[in-house]
Amino acid sequence: MALNVDIVAPDRVLWKGEATFVSAPAAEGSIGLLPGHEPILAVLGPGVVKIVQDSGEDRLVDIGGGFLSFDHDMITIVAEPADEG
Repeated sequence: MALNVDIVAPDRVLWKGEATFVSAPAAEGSIGLLPGHEPILAVLGPGVVKIVQDSGEDRLVDIGGGFLSFDHDMITIVAEPADEG
């Protein structure tokens, strides 16, 4: 079973694909999501979203905050991109 992940900024897609595990910097601490997790809506703080793919490769996406929605193995993260300056 895989997670379908969409990480979007107001003006573009930051990352889209499948994952076996995702961790994100929730406002009250890091949150980890596996397939079958209970539905959740969380506020995110600045930090790194870690995406583990089936191949074992990790993707890291820097965000400046936002929110995460998880339901039926679909994760949507709406985030401000991290400052690149």
